[in-house]
Amino acid sequence: MKLIFAGILAGLMATTAAKADEMVFTSWGGTTQEAQTKSWAEPFTASSSIKVLQDGPTDYGKLKAMIDAKNVTWDVVDVEMDFAIKAAKDGLLEPIDFAVVPKADLDPRFSNESAVGSFYYSFVLAWNKGSVSGEPASWADMFDIKKFPGKRTFYKWSAPGVIEIALLADGVPADKLYPLDLDRAFKKLDTIKSDIVWWGGGAESQQLIASGEATFGQLWNGRVFALEKDGADVGVSWNQNLTAADVLVVPKGAKNKDAAMKFLAAATSPTGQAKFAEASGYAPVNTKAKAEMPADVVKSLPDAHVDGQINLDMNYWAEHRDEIATRWYAWQAK
Repeated sequence: MKLIFAGILAGLMATTAAKADEMVFTSWGGTTQEAQTKSWAEPFTASSSIKVLQDGPTDYGKLKAMIDAKNVTWDVVDVEMDFAIKAAKDGLLEPIDFAVVPKADLDPRFSNESAVGSFYYSFVLAWNKGSVSGEPASWADMFDIKKFPGKRTFYKWSAPGVIEIALLADGVPADKLYPLDLDRAFKKLDTIKSDIVWWGGGAESQQLIASGEATFGQLWNGRVFALEKDGADVGVSWNQNLTAADVLVVPKGAKNKDAAMKFLAAATSPTGQAKFAEASGYAPVNTKAKAEMPADVVKSLPDAHVDGQINLDMNYWAEHRDEIATRWYAWQAK
């Protein structure tokens, strides 16, 4: 995701000023949003004269409250794909204007009538090397307190990832994960509950591992990539990496919908996607983007680690999101 190519926006510039001169982009903060700003927002503003204001982190409760109150202050929001699927069914999103947003080269796995891919990522096992004796190699090691003592950090929200990790650690084969056995997953999580430190955003996950406050963690691969670039002493295992995607959506009632669609066109262009992937370590969703990327960067992306890779089932989560969330937050609160 990085914005724009002059060709896409050249035809937009003449009409932009009359309709809108700014919009709000909301994402997850930290290094990911920094890369989105540099790769998409800044070039987009330079080419279109539309100012992109930044907000975040993404908060689903806040987003829904805005829409319900008909006072939407966000124009484009980076969300997880299972949320987008459910939100579209609930009528919370504007349809994508594919007359403005070129669709032909977008990976069809990550696009639908109400969303276009933002980036493709993996959850990986990361650890602070200075706090670990030995080298963990699987999610099962996250649950082995005797062999690998220390705090563990997981994503605190009810979302694809942690339930699957618990089941894999308990010996469930990857091709038997769904439907999720919640009883088994929570029983496994109970074994380390007192050692869990929860993270709610990517920047927090990086800080927990880099500082050693958490010895091990479930992190987005791009956050580990950023730590490595900054020289942090972190280790990473791609074994059983769990793949999914973030997508970009326009909330129902967005005030600057025309500008939002132009921003989406830029963000999902080959150049925009290539620049963002190079800066973040996340894989592009435009199939032509890799042709614009250095070979060594392409080799470091999640889709270069397909051995043992597990695709999280976004449609399953979209269908069962509410019931899993009810149990998830009740368990956390105990």
